[in-house]
Amino acid sequence: MAIKIPIQLPYGAVYFRKSNPPREDWERDYAQASRDGYNIFRHWFMWGTIETSPGVYDWEDYDRQMELGEKYNIKAIIAEVTTCVPEWVFTQFPETLCENTQGEKAKSEMSVSCAVGGFYEGICLDTPVGRELTGNFLKALAKRYKGHPSLLGYDIWNECNYSHDHCYCKDTRNKFRIWLQNKYKTLDALKNAWHRYSLLSWNDVKPPPKLALYTECNDWLLFRKENAYDQMKWKVNILRQVDSDCLITAHGTAQSLENMAMGGSDEWMAAENVEVYGLTFVQSRKGNEGYKHWSALDLTRSGARGKRFWHSESQGGPLWYQPQVTGRPREDGRITEPEDIRQWNMTSLAGGARGILCPRWRPLLDGPLFGAFGAYGMDGTPTPCSEMTAQIAKWANGAQQGELLEASPVQGEIGILITPETQRGTFLLSRFGAKDSYAQAVTGAYRGFFDLGYQPDFVHIDDLGRYQNIYLPIPVMLDRSTADRIAEWVEGGGVLFSEGCPGYLDGSCHAGTVQPNLGLDQVFGVRELNVEFIQDILQDEPVLWEGRLFYGGEYIQSYSLMGASRLIGGNNDQVFASENRWGSGTAFLMGTSPGVGYSNHPWEEQKKIFKWIAERMGLKAHVVCGNPRVRARIQTNGESLFLWLINGDHSVQNTDISFHGQFTCGEIEKIYWRGGSISVSNGTIQAEIEGRNAIIVKLKEEKHVKNRRN
Repeated sequence: MAIKIPIQLPYGAVYFRKSNPPREDWERDYAQASRDGYNIFRHWFMWGTIETSPGVYDWEDYDRQMELGEKYNIKAIIAEVTTCVPEWVFTQFPETLCENTQGEKAKSEMSVSCAVGGFYEGICLDTPVGRELTGNFLKALAKRYKGHPSLLGYDIWNECNYSHDHCYCKDTRNKFRIWLQNKYKTLDALKNAWHRYSLLSWNDVKPPPKLALYTECNDWLLFRKENAYDQMKWKVNILRQVDSDCLITAHGTAQSLENMAMGGSDEWMAAENVEVYGLTFVQSRKGNEGYKHWSALDLTRSGARGKRFWHSESQGGPLWYQPQVTGRPREDGRITEPEDIRQWNMTSLAGGARGILCPRWRPLLDGPLFGAFGAYGMDGTPTPCSEMTAQIAKWANGAQQGELLEASPVQGEIGILITPETQRGTFLLSRFGAKDSYAQAVTGAYRGFFDLGYQPDFVHIDDLGRYQNIYLPIPVMLDRSTADRIAEWVEGGGVLFSEGCPGYLDGSCHAGTVQPNLGLDQVFGVRELNVEFIQDILQDEPVLWEGRLFYGGEYIQSYSLMGASRLIGGNNDQVFASENRWGSGTAFLMGTSPGVGYSNHPWEEQKKIFKWIAERMGLKAHVVCGNPRVRARIQTNGESLFLWLINGDHSVQNTDISFHGQFTCGEIEKIYWRGGSISVSNGTIQAEIEGRNAIIVKLKEEKHVKNRRN
């Protein structure tokens, strides 16, 4: 189904979360937002505030939002918040409520994000009555607003993830058994896989009481995620049954690296179910280091797989009280200045976002998040921050920016392969006293290449064939199918650089007797000589490399050669890093995690290991800035080439920009945003960029290769 968004760049905020803002300010706020170029609001349509008694709906406040949106030409995204459960459900239908491992039912709590009761865990959609009640509300919601002139669409999952502690109710346990029956077919097969040899019937099968590195725990984590995204699809289908034409959106938190195993954050699975995906990323919670913002954008863009994505919650104001801010300086995202908003918005657009919404239009007046995130004042009046958002909103929706915003980022020079089974493995190991190093390894690898000027993409195994160069971080647990596909891809001409212990454990948490495991010894042309899993020691113990020291992490694995070439050696003919031709491709292997090492020690000397890796792989950066404080990104619409230069520093920065590989620059054809000065001489660009500002230009190429969009 083709989706037409009648807005060049959706720019707005979350506005109404009952009971903020105050009713008497609504029309004034809408008029101000419209004057400032805002064209979209997302509102929280909270079930618990609407269905005030069974089958009785209070739509008055929400109808008014839609009326005002129509009057002031501000489109509405209806965020269905069925996680806000009516109070009467807790008393009349307790059997529908989520349950933790101790058998305790969910209780109605106040939400810090809106100061309304009925949160957080609420109804379990595995219960028949819970699904019926939820479905009835969603149908009533869609019937009421179908075809409304201000309706743009629905946001069907806010920050796609789920509780680590729920649900263990009888209906979920029954559904888990059905899932296991589909996987294992027979009880005997399950008994052997789980090593629970005395199970008498399927009714004896239960979710594991404690999580650790066992097959039953891996199965439980897999089931939880699949079940959650089946429920997401169910919500989409409910809305589609009533309104087949509406836009369906959702947004996550760009936490696939750290919260996929237990909390279900998965940008690929979430984006698959919607027309527009998005992310929440606020510097006050995450930190203001540039690579953090860029990596969140690149992760969301990769998960969206070419679909439009929005920065669905982008910071517009300060954050006072939350544990993430404690101990950090004010300039680390805690206090928001207009120039911060300018730089953050331009970074989001350079990273490919084609919509920007602030978490609040104006701050909440109730609860511990009072005063947070909004660009406007507590009373809704303009501020220097809101004036900056107005400038960007009007600029982004000017006709002269149309061609620019139709473009999207080119594919990165290197892909970082994301393997969910590895994250499950490291997470389950962490329950036995280890540190979960997966996010650290992936982020360190991303940062290593990013700091050298590359654009690293995050790659799902299904997208492996689109890339020539792949980095595989901390692959200690791999499914057989993943190992087979990697081997096939390398054989077909791919260039792989893998950190150590690839497939040490198979997808059932079982360690192989031959390492590398799963046939990967043939791909890498080596056999393990020795391995030490000593992540705590390696955090501060360097490894010798070509006469210099660098930091690895997690483990040290050494090899004997079985056809590969030695790159880095140790004592007694041990090989620490190798290179092997496999079919038409090349497989590099290093017996530790440079990604973990760079996360722990992001120093200039440590960066050299990633420069060495890039040289070995034959990487060529699309565009290189002589000044590392300036970030350059290339976008294309298939015909034209656009260059975004972002200065995240507070001071003016000068830089040369040169092009490599398939991209060249003849001259500048058009300037879209002039946050400094720019010129071209002999194919090299010179730019002076104001602090926390950007320069955006259209380039006239000497030659151009079409269809290079990501």
